[in-house]
Amino acid sequence: MAGSPGSGGAGWVSLSPARLAQAEVVVGDWMLEFACYCLCRHFREGRTAEFRRCRDVAQAVINSLSKIATHQKKTVYLCQLLTRIAKGKRLDCHFENDQRISPLESALSIWTLLEREESKPNKLHEDIHRLIQIQVVAVHMEKGYFKEAAEVLERLFTDLESNKPLRMKLAAIIKSKDPYVPFLQNFSYNLLISKIKSYVELFMKDNETNFLIQAATKQVEAKELGATMLQNETVDVSETKEESNLETNRSCMEEQSITNQSSGDARKPIVSYVSCRPHSGQKHRKKSALQSLNSLQNVEKHGDAWACGRKRQRWTHAEDLQLKSGVREFGVGNWAKILVHGDFNNRTSVMLKDRWRTLRRIDQV
Repeated sequence: MAGSPGSGGAGWVSLSPARLAQAEVVVGDWMLEFACYCLCRHFREGRTAEFRRCRDVAQAVINSLSKIATHQKKTVYLCQLLTRIAKGKRLDCHFENDQRISPLESALSIWTLLEREESKPNKLHEDIHRLIQIQVVAVHMEKGYFKEAAEVLERLFTDLESNKPLRMKLAAIIKSKDPYVPFLQNFSYNLLISKIKSYVELFMKDNETNFLIQAATKQVEAKELGATMLQNETVDVSETKEESNLETNRSCMEEQSITNQSSGDARKPIVSYVSCRPHSGQKHRKKSALQSLNSLQNVEKHGDAWACGRKRQRWTHAEDLQLKSGVREFGVGNWAKILVHGDFNNRTSVMLKDRWRTLRRIDQV
């Protein structure tokens, strides 16, 4: 897609003012959807600090819109709803010019607008509407504002016939001045939050195709792939250097063993170890105790063969099968793992690597 992240920024300079204005509208849509998606995610996960940050971003994007397009209404309303719900118990916080309107009462107005944008309102929408109505009254009662709770009730139910049973129930609760009656506990603020989170999850599921999220996800995956490849190359080089140093040390031990056997007591060969310095430019690596023990065992076991000169050992068909099986299981480049788990006859990981190249060259893999 032209102008997408990572495709280069040289093309936009030549856009005409009209085309650039159209592009800005598209980007604005992406930013609004992305801000709302992040706001929903942090609300659902209860991340207060991140929610506040995304709330400010979303509000800035909404304020930058010259007008709210029809397809943007649901997104804008949801951002405004979550902002008010998050401040639901703060009666000192105001979103309307009328200072009497609490955050939840303002949220109820936004929810009514949001419901109109739904193609098929369902029971979840009805539950949320009822819970907001109840909690508008309950929050005032919890703060001890019983007179204000009665006034709120009058504003909520201007139509006396609209949901008359609920209106009468709340009126009786306000009259009792008991904010902890079972009815209010059954329709608690926590239940309201839970229902809103359910609605948010449905919205997020329907908006996973946001362009900015997809582009960012591809960028993250590309970086992770690059880091993995670099790590594999580093491990491969490290293994090659380690095997090279082992080969150098082993050759030095062979030569010293031959010298001691030819000049010493023939009845008791003496195996002497000398420290061989790596070639110029190579870093000295200490071998582990296990590697040293293996080297000692190999010298004692194969001293006679090494004394006569090392012969190149041909690869058997069984070893080739072991190598192919190891590559299938651990992947190309993991020669050390393949060597440990396979059954090879005095091979090194470098030998496995070289043999694999040979098999590929002769089309045996």
